[in-house]
Amino acid sequence: MDNIKKLREEAETKILSAQNLEDLNKLYIEIFGKNSALANLTKNLSSLPPESRRQAGANINQAKQDLEKLYQTKRVSLVTNRKSTQIDVTAPGKKQQLGHLHLVSQAIEEIVEIFSKLGFSLQSYPEVDWDWYAFEALNMPKGHPARDDWETFFVDAPQNPKYGRQVLTPHTSNGQVREMEAVKTPPIRMINISRCYRRQIDVSHTPMFHQFEGLLVDKKVSITDLKGTFDFFTKTFFGPNRITRLRPHHFRFTEPSFEVDVTCGVCAGRGCRLCKEGWLELGGSGMVHPKVLEAGKIDPKTYTGFAFGWGIERTIAMKTELPDIRLLYQNDIRFLEQF
Repeated sequence: MDNIKKLREEAETKILSAQNLEDLNKLYIEIFGKNSALANLTKNLSSLPPESRRQAGANINQAKQDLEKLYQTKRVSLVTNRKSTQIDVTAPGKKQQLGHLHLVSQAIEEIVEIFSKLGFSLQSYPEVDWDWYAFEALNMPKGHPARDDWETFFVDAPQNPKYGRQVLTPHTSNGQVREMEAVKTPPIRMINISRCYRRQIDVSHTPMFHQFEGLLVDKKVSITDLKGTFDFFTKTFFGPNRITRLRPHHFRFTEPSFEVDVTCGVCAGRGCRLCKEGWLELGGSGMVHPKVLEAGKIDPKTYTGFAFGWGIERTIAMKTELPDIRLLYQNDIRFLEQF
């Protein structure tokens, strides 16, 4: 027992007094090697009386464990000190990392710049709005499927006697009537960019997404103006090789109405997991319904207009060949650094 205690104290002293890693590595062989004093004590256990053999073995093992922990602690200390004191003056400097805007912010800036060339001004309207602006004023009567709890996020708050319940806006179209009320007398050229919320999630949908809304109201506005606006945006944003089409559709707040499709940038129109048949739906559009103009207190007999709403994330997917828009919100730095 006394031998074990003495060997342990001597080993502890040597470990603690080691000045560098080279000395410490030599001590390891001296203390734990097959010819070390501790190893010899283990070999001589069989010569001890049976009644003391078990206790002596336990003491030797405990000493080994404690010395091993002390050795590792000392090694970490020496490595840390070595790194902190060694400076290679010939090593190149560490390049400063620069951040950049998120893809969504980049796209918003580019879209706003494109439409500003056509005279559209950027406006901002609520993301939590009244049912009346989100649905009723847009010619969506009570009982319309879009006003179902399984389609729209309704806010648990007191109802307004005039405007109804509050909703997380499912589209930016709530800004249409608000813009008409604010301007009062056309011409109107407005873009409203905001976050929207719907109960959908897959490779081309997220529960929260960004949408930009365009509205133009003036005298003698026609579908030709609508098509020309789309063509200008497509050629500027996507490039000359992407093709768009207007597909007849039905929306309550436009008449006639169209879906705007763009050839898929992932498969070049051949069909893939993202687009299915070669086309991606960019958004909805059409000529502003007379009832919507009336809700905004604008005479539909004097003025006409067109409106459209497109998702920013889906627009990015079509331009950057992004196979799954959910990647935009996974905060994976390896993905974000590519843009």
